[in-house]
Amino acid sequence: MAPLKGQEPVLPADRALVFVGFMGAGKTTAARRLAKRFGVPVHDADAAIAEHAGMPIDRCFGELGESGFRALEERLVGEALEQTQGGIYSLGGGALHSARIRAALRRHTTVLLDVDVNTAWERAAGRGRPLARDPQEFRDLYIRRRPMYMAAADVVIPADRRDRIDDALPSILALHDAPHGTRLLWATSTSGDYPVFVGRDLLGAALSPVPGNGYLVTDDQVGPRYAQRLGDSLETITIPAGETHKTLQTAESVWIALGERGMTQSDHLVALGGGVVGDLAGFVAATYQRGVPIVQVPTTLVSQVDSAYGGKTGVDLPSAKNYVGAYHQPSSVVVDVDTLATLPREEAAAGYAEVVKTALIAGGHLWERVRSGDEPDADMIFECARTKLAVVSLDERDGGVRQVLNLGHTVGHAIETVTRYAMFRHGEAVGLGLLAALRLSGQEALRDEVAALLAAQGLPIQLTPGAVDVDAVVLATARDKKRRSGAPVPFVLLDAPGAARPGCQVGDDDLRAAVAELAQRRGATA
Repeated sequence: MAPLKGQEPVLPADRALVFVGFMGAGKTTAARRLAKRFGVPVHDADAAIAEHAGMPIDRCFGELGESGFRALEERLVGEALEQTQGGIYSLGGGALHSARIRAALRRHTTVLLDVDVNTAWERAAGRGRPLARDPQEFRDLYIRRRPMYMAAADVVIPADRRDRIDDALPSILALHDAPHGTRLLWATSTSGDYPVFVGRDLLGAALSPVPGNGYLVTDDQVGPRYAQRLGDSLETITIPAGETHKTLQTAESVWIALGERGMTQSDHLVALGGGVVGDLAGFVAATYQRGVPIVQVPTTLVSQVDSAYGGKTGVDLPSAKNYVGAYHQPSSVVVDVDTLATLPREEAAAGYAEVVKTALIAGGHLWERVRSGDEPDADMIFECARTKLAVVSLDERDGGVRQVLNLGHTVGHAIETVTRYAMFRHGEAVGLGLLAALRLSGQEALRDEVAALLAAQGLPIQLTPGAVDVDAVVLATARDKKRRSGAPVPFVLLDAPGAARPGCQVGDDDLRAAVAELAQRRGATA
């Protein structure tokens, strides 16, 4: 269980905290920081290898060669992790190449310090590291190792600040009592950090303490199924399900209910449901008594991979989507992937469009998994969330790079607005918007590939001819909330998976042609 506020955390006696990551991630520094805090020794793998070999680590690597070094590393580190019951360990950047070490880590809590490649190079180059001499080889090695780190990690923490580990520690230790297989992402932003737990059977699990009394906001479809599993202490407020109810009128009904029930600033909200519930409850939390904490408990694929993170909250106006809102980061996010088992197939498919969008933004291993046809699972959801949170950490308020997360959304939101949020689910509209964005990007082969992925899930890849006014959709894009006075609406275009460009200008004729193509395409599934 997470320690209560003011209590000092206690290290588990039956498992070690093991820091892993690429060169320059700060593994040794983080391990020493925690060891000093708890008054225990640090077990540094590189130091142990150097002591055993009787020479500095770079010389050892040079004399033994990489294969000889890895064999020695595997024997010493594998044996230590297999025998230890607790403590704090720091491993070398290449240790996870060993199957023996990866297997030994399953007994422990593996903490990945997630460093970007440019920062890693700045920290590692010129310090005698044998694998940090050529920048391109360094970058290639980083790309090859990244999936290995992610697969092994129970915890992922950005490595940009040394004190991140202090803030995240209570949540890391909470994994000790969490259901088996639970993983932790540490989300960072200018206005605050918070834990994201991803796993199974998490509803009702005691993962992170929240202040005061709890008030639950859910809808009339999710609430009857899952609200009871969160415990009897939450006062429940139920709203009608569906995007058509993500309005100021619904928000007002929740504000009034909270006031009548006596909620104060020392209490908190819990949002149980999909993107509509999360957006609306988040907006209510941002504005009720000028802000109260909120725990997001997303139950749909679209909310688990995208909307529950990053602090964007809001409601729709008849003229445009998400026109009234606020930035309000959650105090924690609890993702129980078991809730996806009860999703209607159409809702799961709609969430898949956001998976494709995120994979196109991320590129690399995530895109390779998606394009191969892998179905979304806990690991894919975890990686989608990590991708979004990495972007948000750089630009919380949508001033620049965060706009890449709007890939496909400009046309998608316009389609939702024109059809009054009644003809397409959000993910369905985003899927159509992705196809338009890829056409505008000149990525014809990629567009066809994405269309095939969407169609395989039963998602629409065309607008029913005559049912949606193409000119009305084009006009609605001009009212997108990203526009600035006197300037055209910026679009996100894609040069290749992993290479999205925000702030792009698109000609009127090109935009109309891309939207019109959606209404002309044949052979699509609905």
